[in-house]
Amino acid sequence: MDLLVVGGSGLLGREVVRQARAAGRRVAATFHRRPALAGGVAWHGLDIRRREDVTALLARLRPAVVVNAAYRQADWASTADGGAHVAVAAVAVRARLVHVSSDAVFSGRAVRYDEACPPDPVTPYGAAKAAAETAVRALDPGAVIARTSLIVGDEGDSTHEARVRALVAGEADGVLFTDDVRCPVHVADLAAALLDLAASEHRGVHHVAGADAVSRHELGTLIARRDGLDPARLPAARRAGTGLPGALDVRLDCALTQSRLTTRLRGAREFL
Repeated sequence: MDLLVVGGSGLLGREVVRQARAAGRRVAATFHRRPALAGGVAWHGLDIRRREDVTALLARLRPAVVVNAAYRQADWASTADGGAHVAVAAVAVRARLVHVSSDAVFSGRAVRYDEACPPDPVTPYGAAKAAAETAVRALDPGAVIARTSLIVGDEGDSTHEARVRALVAGEADGVLFTDDVRCPVHVADLAAALLDLAASEHRGVHHVAGADAVSRHELGTLIARRDGLDPARLPAARRAGTGLPGALDVRLDCALTQSRLTTRLRGAREFL
């Protein structure tokens, strides 16, 4: 088996599977509830919270590369423990590991973060992602840890796109913040970059995000315009002073990683 995508039924996992299959690679993928509709792929149900199940699956498949794109925001056992379980199993079969992490590991106090910046999470999800990073680095020093940001696609199936549609249609409450800033990445760029890194000899932390820092509201406006919706229907507000948990402004500096990639990481103002 050339490649195993853990979390292959999610938005990112599906795109990694698609690109790998298009390149002629033999691909297996895991799902938690239901497999994606992708032909030519060996699908395996897997709960990464169960270490013995992860170990058994990798021992049976013996993939050359493992991309771990699985997570559940409200579940420490899936995000933190699960990441460690995948790393243990990958090391046991000598697979190349690419572990997907998040800009949620940062507090936003520094605003701009390069790969050398240590995690300082302020949310349970960020803490779980940071714990998974620590486990992966300890268990597999040769692994790639790829931190990314908000993921957007073309088909409207990301959470951000779905929220924009719901807000415009009046089917959801809430606002999009004008001062909550990230570096959104296109799912195709992110998947291609992960496969680039998997094929390289690089190791350690890499930042794989879009070239543009935009607010949640600007991102929503860009999505609405792309989809022919009225951006004026998107409610806007400032997040500062609301007391909501989480970082306000986190910008991943991807210059080092971009210099190592054949994939160009476009900004949201370009791909939208």
